[in-house]
Amino acid sequence: MLRTKTITLWLALSAMPLLQGADFSGQSALEYTRRMVQLGPRWCGSPAHSKMQAMILAELRKYKGDIIQDDFQGQTPAGGIAMKNIIVRFPGASGKAIAITGHYDTKKMNNFLGANDGGSSAGTLLELARALTGMVRRDAVYLVFFDGEEAVVNWTATDSLYGSRHLAEKWQHDGTLGKLKALINVDMTGDKDLNIVREQSSNREIMSLIQQTASDRGYGKYFAGAMQGIEDDHVPFLKLGVKAVDLIDFDYGDNMAYWHTPLDTMDKLSANSFQVVGNVLMEVIRRLEDK
Repeated sequence: MLRTKTITLWLALSAMPLLQGADFSGQSALEYTRRMVQLGPRWCGSPAHSKMQAMILAELRKYKGDIIQDDFQGQTPAGGIAMKNIIVRFPGASGKAIAITGHYDTKKMNNFLGANDGGSSAGTLLELARALTGMVRRDAVYLVFFDGEEAVVNWTATDSLYGSRHLAEKWQHDGTLGKLKALINVDMTGDKDLNIVREQSSNREIMSLIQQTASDRGYGKYFAGAMQGIEDDHVPFLKLGVKAVDLIDFDYGDNMAYWHTPLDTMDKLSANSFQVVGNVLMEVIRRLEDK
């Protein structure tokens, strides 16, 4: 009897049009990012980092998702550091899931505010949470705020990607990885001069879907960057067989002049860039649900 009711409910949900949540607002995502940057440098273990976590959690509690605080100890060259992935899950009926991810920590450097590198991804995720709330979903959507993306000392396989390495392993053990249709990581996508590279290790099927969606929406020029290999939070999931991609603008100022420098500030970002990425992500989620 329970099985019959479950099937009946799934068929009913499948036949329903998905509710349209609030439209994604690039201006709202930009303002979320501005509030984060005002906290100051937000490297793991800093006072501003703790305030950032509290801010993310406070915002997510406004929306109708399941909040998961994934606390763990990052084993770094500087010793153990308490870290926290923050996840909000919007349930779906199909048993499948889509993950949109990005990091919220900043590089440990003097006077580094990380408006684009760390700020823009977290701002995008918070605005996605607002836009997705209240929808009836076929597939669950996980929004994941990764901690510890940046190296504590120097970038190596073990001094980087702490949050994504931890969660990939955790989700492998609890079965979540097997439910994922795709994982899309966003990083440094608030740049006024938006130019998202074609990250060469990313899953080709999902990247093609994203590029086609961007083209259909009239945004193709923003997704036509050079082919380039980038180590980012999608990599631990790729290694475990997930269809993962990285959306990153790794062309930030002349010769990367703004990257990991005090020049990574709010004046380098634009609401339009957030809008482009947000609109594409919302449509890609819809198209993935149709698969």
